[in-house]
Amino acid sequence: MADDNEEEAEPAVELGEGEPVEGAPLVRVASRLHWPIQKSEILRKEDATVRTPDGPRELADLLEQVDETYFQSRQEFLELVRDVIGPGAVPTADE
Repeated sequence: MADDNEEEAEPAVELGEGEPVEGAPLVRVASRLHWPIQKSEILRKEDATVRTPDGPRELADLLEQVDETYFQSRQEFLELVRDVIGPGAVPTADE
């Protein structure tokens, strides 16, 4: 139940006017899934494009490079897919 004395909350971070970035963050894709889960079930449920340092990539292409067929946890999924993606900043659409 909301407190009647609370003021309307302002955003914690002001969003900029920067260029859009294609694809979804990997953590957003992971948040839509339930764990544990099989790789085939992820591919059935998610037809997503993921943001990577090399530009947008299809989740199916990323998972093809992961040797695991079953993910015990969200953390395991994120770690294994991030190993494929590699480190780095995500470029904007114009970069």
